[in-house]
Amino acid sequence: MLFRLVRPALFALDPETAHRTTIAALKVAPARRPQAGGPLGIEVAGLSFPNPVGMAAGFDKDAEVPDAVLGLGFGSVEVGSITPRPQAGNPRPRLFRLEEDRAVINRMGFNNGGAAAAEARLRRRGARAGILGINIGANKDSPDRIADYVALTRRFAPWASYLTVNISSPNTPGLRALQDESALVALLDAVLAARPEAGPPVFLKVAPDLEPADIDAIARIALERQLGALIVSNTTISRPALASPHAGEAGGLSGAPLRDLAQQRLRDFRSATGGAIPLVGVGGIASAQDAWARIRAGASLVQLYSAMVYRGPGIARGIVRGLETLMRREGFATLAEAVGSE
Repeated sequence: MLFRLVRPALFALDPETAHRTTIAALKVAPARRPQAGGPLGIEVAGLSFPNPVGMAAGFDKDAEVPDAVLGLGFGSVEVGSITPRPQAGNPRPRLFRLEEDRAVINRMGFNNGGAAAAEARLRRRGARAGILGINIGANKDSPDRIADYVALTRRFAPWASYLTVNISSPNTPGLRALQDESALVALLDAVLAARPEAGPPVFLKVAPDLEPADIDAIARIALERQLGALIVSNTTISRPALASPHAGEAGGLSGAPLRDLAQQRLRDFRSATGGAIPLVGVGGIASAQDAWARIRAGASLVQLYSAMVYRGPGIARGIVRGLETLMRREGFATLAEAVGSE
């Protein structure tokens, strides 16, 4: 109800200002306890998620409000992407609401305050309840991007429930080339070698704009390296039919128009991995039905971000309630039983 009242004011602001206003409001919001375990609890990569609905990276880039996000009912929160050095990102405007399509286009360019500032916040946070993923990326002008990921792995391993290696943003030139087989092997071997013994599991976030051969290679490499999970997927550079006047903007498209592509890509990775590695479904999830379809297709967890722009901060609790109903209605005793049951 409150979101419906304030939404017109937020939508009167440019999207980036509205986002910063939301972060500021969460900083002063009354503290809520993170979601406790319940019927939707599931274990992934040795971690006990109280529910499968996570906040995707991109919302809390600088680890400013992870506990406030967990207090909204999310089962996990992924902060970042964080780069070693502070980075201004691409010139504004770089974030666009496509209201007619319930979508977003962004070309932010890994704008963030850098690793030192984020680590200081996480150090002050200390060891708190809740699943916290830390999404790491390379600086745009880095002479050695693998070295960036290695440095970030060492720096953030003590604070992360899991680390996500993000090589799938379309807004850092050349970054997606790290999805190529030889580059990916070199990157993951370096990251895994840098991770402390008994360190957090490593997740890999991939793009939806992949060819079948790329999917097979990534799946094989992920299995060989025993990654904790694959996050499928990031934003797309493709453009389905869109109604918004912002449809021609450059950048990554997210929200409702990404749903079908992301769902298919999840099925592709489920097939390529034979269900032997957990998958996190992302892209176009805005309802319990969307999340349930992704789970039935093979996702152990789901994440969202763009849908909260349109549905507000109550979206996680609403999806969790809907998933509980769907799970009971379809006769599954646990969420794990439903994963891949399509």
